[in-house]
Amino acid sequence: MTSKQKTPAETPPLDAAAMAQLYADIAAKSSALLSQYMARGSEGLPTVNDEMGIAKAFFSAWQQMLADPLRIAGMQMKLWQDYTALWQQSMLKMLGQDAASVAQPDKSDRRFRHEDWENNFLFDYVKQSYLIAARHLHQSLGGVAGLDEQTAKKVDFYTRQYIDALAPSNFLLTNPEVLRETVNSGGQNLVKGLNNLLEDLTRSDGGQLRVRMTDTEAFRLGENIGASKGKVVFQNDIMQLIQYAPLTDKVHATPLLIIPPWINKYYILDLRENNSFVRWAVEQGHTVFVVSWVNPDAKLAHKSFDDYLTEGSLAALDVIENITGEKQCNVIGYCLGGTLLAATLAWLAVKKQHRIRSATFFVTMIDFERPGELEVFIDEQQVSALEKKMEQRGYLEGSEMATTFNMLRANDLIWSFVVSNYLMGKDPFPFDLLYWNGDSTRMPAAMHSFYLRNLYLKNLLRKPGGVTLAGVPIDVSRVQTPAYFISTIEDHIAPWQSTYAGARLLQGPVRFVLGGSGHIAGIINPPAANKYGYWTSDKLPAKPADWLAGAKQQPGSWWTDWAQWVAGHGGEQIAARKPGSKKYPALEDAPGSYVRQRIA
Repeated sequence: MTSKQKTPAETPPLDAAAMAQLYADIAAKSSALLSQYMARGSEGLPTVNDEMGIAKAFFSAWQQMLADPLRIAGMQMKLWQDYTALWQQSMLKMLGQDAASVAQPDKSDRRFRHEDWENNFLFDYVKQSYLIAARHLHQSLGGVAGLDEQTAKKVDFYTRQYIDALAPSNFLLTNPEVLRETVNSGGQNLVKGLNNLLEDLTRSDGGQLRVRMTDTEAFRLGENIGASKGKVVFQNDIMQLIQYAPLTDKVHATPLLIIPPWINKYYILDLRENNSFVRWAVEQGHTVFVVSWVNPDAKLAHKSFDDYLTEGSLAALDVIENITGEKQCNVIGYCLGGTLLAATLAWLAVKKQHRIRSATFFVTMIDFERPGELEVFIDEQQVSALEKKMEQRGYLEGSEMATTFNMLRANDLIWSFVVSNYLMGKDPFPFDLLYWNGDSTRMPAAMHSFYLRNLYLKNLLRKPGGVTLAGVPIDVSRVQTPAYFISTIEDHIAPWQSTYAGARLLQGPVRFVLGGSGHIAGIINPPAANKYGYWTSDKLPAKPADWLAGAKQQPGSWWTDWAQWVAGHGGEQIAARKPGSKKYPALEDAPGSYVRQRIA
């Protein structure tokens, strides 16, 4: 070996000053956390309860399994056969012969992308051993007969959480990529990872770890995110209404109102200039208004679904009519914002008021019979326990809801960041969507309890007269407004089969479109990205599978399809409008003050 050659494991020069500072930071953070823990005393100790019914569900599963010893014996035999096959395959591979793998990860599983998981004998064995155990454990507990549907879903979901947590990729000694980095950096990655861990613990409420997914210092609302030009033209207790400045000389006469979900902040639709749906809609010649919901505290605990109707969607329609002179709006509702839109349409139908010219539903459920994996968190026991917490505080903490959503994709939204931040010692990468994902909001106790019970538990919105809002028994089947439904094929929050069922409840003309990807990425999909594609069909058969079988796949983004559809409801072309009116002058620049209210 010549003097110019380097060994692969050569350690980079150690910056003594930087490492000394890092150790000092670790010592300071550790001391502060220890002091906080000691100050809490017994209050810091967790109480043992089963308010989510997890232990009860697994006891029921084990009881059913033990009642069928022949099934247990059969499962053990299959497991033994797979491990025997793995031993044989491993011995052949160790001897340099080709042998087919006994277990392979799914193509979408990013945990085992490093080449050593395939090429290194030991790590290939560890990977396959884990996959075999995971498969048998999931099949054993997930397939127990004799359980009620809710219990079976709960056992299946939390079994997968357990399996994901124990993946060898999550541990130093069984992750080849982490081991390589540890050797190459002389262990500096682990020191940096410890510092990252302590930093996250310092930021977390009550000592509970909240893993950072992105560099929270990289974004500034109104500067490099949520920066489309506009004015707040109205506000009340629960929302601000933003009107955006025009980008064209002419606009459609019919204004466009966007109602986002109140469980998230609206700027998911206005991230950066190149992926902002708001900016794109303005460029298409729409006068765009957006509701920005307040981040409620205990003072707003009494705010109900009625209030979100009267002070939210209906109030916004009143203001827009005054500013533009138009009696009708084209309205978009995103997720639960779409559910509120459906309720608003049903309320207006009973009142015989034609204030919405067209309705667009982004990944929206109206029929909650099959709400996807969120159903695991919603039963009488869990809702009652949640209501007790909300009675004490007056709201649901946003971080609790965020954790629930992250658990639905634990490998991508929890464990990948644990590995990257704490084992690899990397600083979180600036990512606008993940910044938004971490900017959670609270929910008023009355509102949250109402929609959990009446929509998710009882599925009353689909039933004529099942829900009464502002004194009016509503009926979504009376809605005749033209509607556009965009859902996404990989949505784990609002499964497209469920949104399809809701689309068939409306009596007006409905266009149902299915986009690629999931609940967020499938919606925030600008045409310039040319990703995912979408499916369209002019028919709306009873079964969603029949719709998909007859649908035609289109390239690119569904945004262009929607633009053509909504233009047909846009009215004539008129001179562009400036934000505000004499009655509703501009109060402040967009994005406004409500969206800036963060949870510490």
